Amino acid sequence: MDVLVCVKRVPVTGGRISLTDDEQDIDTRYLGFTVSPHEECAVEEAVRLVEAHGGSSTVLTLGPAVAEEQLRDAMSMGANRAVLIEAEGPGWDGGATAAAIARAIGDAGVEYDLLLFGNESADAGGYQVGIRVAHLLDLPCVTGVKHLEIRDGKAVARREGPGGFEIYEVPLPAVITVKEGINLPRYPSIPGRLRAKKAPVERLHLDAPQPGLEKIRLRLPQGRDKQVEILGDGAAGVERAVEVLRQIGVMPP
Repeated sequence: MDVLVCVKRVPVTGGRISLTDDEQDIDTRYLGFTVSPHEECAVEEAVRLVEAHGGSSTVLTLGPAVAEEQLRDAMSMGANRAVLIEAEGPGWDGGATAAAIARAIGDAGVEYDLLLFGNESADAGGYQVGIRVAHLLDLPCVTGVKHLEIRDGKAVARREGPGGFEIYEVPLPAVITVKEGINLPRYPSIPGRLRAKKAPVERLHLDAPQPGLEKIRLRLPQGRDKQVEILGDGAAGVERAVEVLRQIGVMPP
């Protein structure tokens, strides 16, 4: 089976996030880049499916030229092929991104059995692209999947529901968006990284579309104020610390 995985280059968000002076973007001067955790699991799921059923896996991203780094990371995990849709500038909202991906799939001449997406990206969190691609290609779509099997030309997908699990069975080809936890992504081996470094990356070029929405500015959420009270120095602070613990109910009076 042939599996396509779509990923997105996003800033590593473990550190403190700051904005550019014009409040239009995240300041990435001191941030690294990666793919979203859900999408990393999608890459791992694609590699596992190909190992079990045969075929090939392709990883695709839309972004700047430097997003090649994330594609090579995916190939070092076992993806067979990589496609970069080079796109710069504003206007790449969920609708425009989905249209570009659907167009690239149609022009590729490959009949993919399965299209995998992360449930949402780590930066925008729009939950849009996978569903929009499924709509444009007229394919069945299941979102938020935590378990996936392929049986007799059908995808059996399980996701968590309000009272347990929901199980869906859809014919292939299909679009599946997966959530972190569906698997444990493998750590790329040194031979895998060496192969990925030499592997070709196919490139497509697209002009930025007219934005459907106008971005006024970004705004960081207000942080919580923190207060620190020094209870005392050395042994002198022990009695006060015990008093505070009793006040908050941690120690009996």
